[in-house]
Amino acid sequence: MSRKSVLILCDVFPPAFGPRMGYLCKYLRLNGWNPVVVTEYVDENTFAFLAKDVDVSYLRYYKRTGFAGKIEWGMTFLCDVMFGYKDRRLYREALKLSEKHPFDLILCSTYRTFPLPAAGRLARKTGLPLVVDLRDIIEQYTEDEFIKHKLPEIFGLRQIIASAFRKRNLAIRNKILSGATCVTTVSPWHVSLLREYNKNTYLIYNGFDPDIFYPLSITVDKFYITYTGRLISVAMRNPELLFQAVERLAGEKVITPDLFRLRWFVDDKSRRIIETEVLKYPGVAAFMDYPGYVSADEIPRILNESAILLLLTNKADAGGPKGVMTTKFFESIAVGKPVLCVRGDEGCLEDVIRRTRSGLSAHNADEVYDFIKKHYLCRLEGKPCEDNSDKDEIKKFSREEQARRFIEIFEQAMRLIRFPYQNHA
Repeated sequence: MSRKSVLILCDVFPPAFGPRMGYLCKYLRLNGWNPVVVTEYVDENTFAFLAKDVDVSYLRYYKRTGFAGKIEWGMTFLCDVMFGYKDRRLYREALKLSEKHPFDLILCSTYRTFPLPAAGRLARKTGLPLVVDLRDIIEQYTEDEFIKHKLPEIFGLRQIIASAFRKRNLAIRNKILSGATCVTTVSPWHVSLLREYNKNTYLIYNGFDPDIFYPLSITVDKFYITYTGRLISVAMRNPELLFQAVERLAGEKVITPDLFRLRWFVDDKSRRIIETEVLKYPGVAAFMDYPGYVSADEIPRILNESAILLLLTNKADAGGPKGVMTTKFFESIAVGKPVLCVRGDEGCLEDVIRRTRSGLSAHNADEVYDFIKKHYLCRLEGKPCEDNSDKDEIKKFSREEQARRFIEIFEQAMRLIRFPYQNHA
C-alpha cells in the first residue's frame, strides 16, 4: 500500500514552540503517512528533537535584530494587514511543493489566523480537501492576550487596535472555516463554538508523547511544586490561591524553606508577573525559585523529580479564560504526579482532572492548603501518597492516539472534499 501525503501549513513548527504539529508528524510517519510542512521560521530552539526527519520549508520574514528588527516587524505587520503579505509568500511556497508532490490533502494548524488564507487559497487552486486545526482561538482569551506584541497605551490606541485586529482576524478565520472540509480543535468548548461555522468540527485534545513522558523514580532532597510554561496574564492564569495556602502553611510552621520549594521554569516576562503577585504575600517569597525557561527535552526529568505539578488557570466564566487545555497538563498526568490546578476553571480542564482522578482542581485556598499539606506530610513520613489516578483514561491522551484520530478525520475529509470554488485560485 502506498503512503499517503499531507501538506501541512502552520504558523509555527519545531524547533520553535509548536509541539502539536511536531508530535503529529512523528506519529503520522509511523502510521504510513508522509507529512510535508511549510511554516514561518521562528528563532527558538525549544523542540529541536521534533524537527528531525521532517521535510520542512521555513520562510524567514524577520532577519534583523535590535531597533532595526522592530522597524522590520512593524513594516511586515503593516504589509501583512494591508496586503496579506505573509500568506501570499507562504502560498507561493506551498503551491510550488504541491506541483512537485501528489498530496492527498492539506492540513492548516494555527492559533489565530495566519496561514489560513494561504491554506484556503491553495485548497481552491488544487481541489484538495482542507482540514483546519485550531489550537487556540481569539474568543478564549480574557482581553487582548491573543496579540503577541505590546500595544501602545496612549490616546486609547490599545483598545482601538485590539478591537480592529480581533474583528478582522475573526472575519478571515470564519470565512475559511465555513468552507473547510473538516475542522479539529482542542476542547469541548472550542468544538461547541466552532461548529457554528462548520458542522464537521471534531475534538482532538492535546496530549503527551508516551515515548518521552512516563513515570520515573528520581530521588531528591526537597519537596518541589513545579510550574513550567508561560503566564500570559493573571486574568488567564492566577496563582492567588496557591500563595494564600503556602503563606498559611509557612505561618503554621508546617513547611520550611530548606525542604519546601516552589519552582518556576518560566520566561522573564512570566517571572515579572509572578514576582509582582507574590509581593502581596510576604511569607511566600522565601520559598520561591526561578530556574528559568528550559528546553523541552529537560521537562520529563523536571516533572518526575517534583512532588506536585502546578497548573495555573482561572474560572471559565464570561470574563475568564475558556476551554484552555494546555499541553503541560497532559504531560503532567503522564508522569503520574499529582496535579494541582489553581484556580479551577469549572469547565473542560476540571472535567478531565475529575475523569482521570489526577489531582485537585481547586476553588478555594482551604482546598489547596489541605492538598499540599497531605502530600508534604506523606513525604516527611516517607510514605507514598495514595494514587487513585485512572491509568487507562490517561492513556487516551497520548500523541499516538491523537495521530490516529487525525488520520480518521483525514480519511473522512478525502471522502468529502467539500471546499467551494475548487477551480479558482
